Amino acid sequence: MSIEERVQLVENLFLQLEQETTVFQQTSGLGCVSGCGKCCTYPDIEASPLEFLPWAFHLFLNGEAEKTLLLLNKSTSLTCLIYKPLSIIGQGRCSDYKYRGLICRLFGFAANTDKYGKLRLATCKIIKEGQSDNYNKTAEAITKDLNIPVFTEYYMQLNQIDFHLGNIILPVNKALKMALEEVLQYYAYRPMPSIGKNALPA
Repeated sequence: MSIEERVQLVENLFLQLEQETTVFQQTSGLGCVSGCGKCCTYPDIEASPLEFLPWAFHLFLNGEAEKTLLLLNKSTSLTCLIYKPLSIIGQGRCSDYKYRGLICRLFGFAANTDKYGKLRLATCKIIKEGQSDNYNKTAEAITKDLNIPVFTEYYMQLNQIDFHLGNIILPVNKALKMALEEVLQYYAYRPMPSIGKNALPA
């Protein structure tokens, strides 16, 4: 399967999740605090290269892939390269929000399955404490079959697109690096994709 086809399938999955997440947010009343990027600062975030393939492909189309790969190779930071801090108190933003990974889209508005097989909302302390009424109501509603995206279900769908790239879980910057390498290697002996630079606008 070509890079373009895999990128399209990943983006279709993201669109499906976006629709499901929007309904969940409207139902639960939960939402991220404006300007808060604290969850992006944790050094142990892990992701698969496949979920960043659209990001890597977008950079490639815009002539930024090799430069970004050099930055990743030089960086010693464990914080996601795409995250741009605005202050030292956990405020910041994603510099490529449209192309953020699956983990970024799920956290805060999706559930994990606990050891008893029950769904548990995976969100941050800031939402749990700052929006405690909505959080508690939502946690209760989830036990009564409130529809919520589930981490394992989305990662299983991702794996079906490309089992190799979807099944590798790495620290986020290594996942970014591998996604870029996949795109650059693919086009090393192939012509630029015919869809053109503006197919995936920023």
